[in-house]
Amino acid sequence: MRKLVVLSFISLDGVIQAPGGPEEDTSSGFAYGGWTVKYFNDFLGRVMSEQMRPPFALLLGRRTYDIFAGYWPKVASPDDLGFNEAKKYVASRTLTALDWNNSELIKGDAAEAVRKLKEEDGPDLHVHGSGNLIQTLLRHDLVDELRLKIFPLTLGKGKRLFSEGAIPAAFTLLNGEISPNGVIVATYQRAGEVETGSFA
Repeated sequence: MRKLVVLSFISLDGVIQAPGGPEEDTSSGFAYGGWTVKYFNDFLGRVMSEQMRPPFALLLGRRTYDIFAGYWPKVASPDDLGFNEAKKYVASRTLTALDWNNSELIKGDAAEAVRKLKEEDGPDLHVHGSGNLIQTLLRHDLVDELRLKIFPLTLGKGKRLFSEGAIPAAFTLLNGEISPNGVIVATYQRAGEVETGSFA
């Protein structure tokens, strides 16, 4: 059985929309695209290399697939992080053809298809971006691990990691670090149900 890992850049108020550039995702009038760029340094470069070490397969929503497919095929190995060689599974109701090599369209119910993918042998499934897909994965309790990079700013509006898809769920912190400029890197593993108590 393979793990499903969500790797996200997230603001203090939970926004994950358009971390990499102004034109990445301007839906709903989002005007802060590229909000992670000023925080990137050698520390985060090392973290990303460690967290994204192959082998892995990619599980992507349509918008993220389009962004990745428009960029990574132009990047020569080894600088492509393994994306070009990796198997790509794409959840979309609108795409009919996938031009990026080694890509496969998920047909039918995405949650059920992902559940079956997780039951197969193979490398872990990595989810980048793909905010709408993440909501489906969270709603159906399909996320095994969260690798979060939490940036020291609030954005006020935008697509959030935990939105309509969030269910009550407990997580265990596997590891954590803080960059020199305040980015918290934390990896959480799914850990059963929420336990309540009282201080009374």
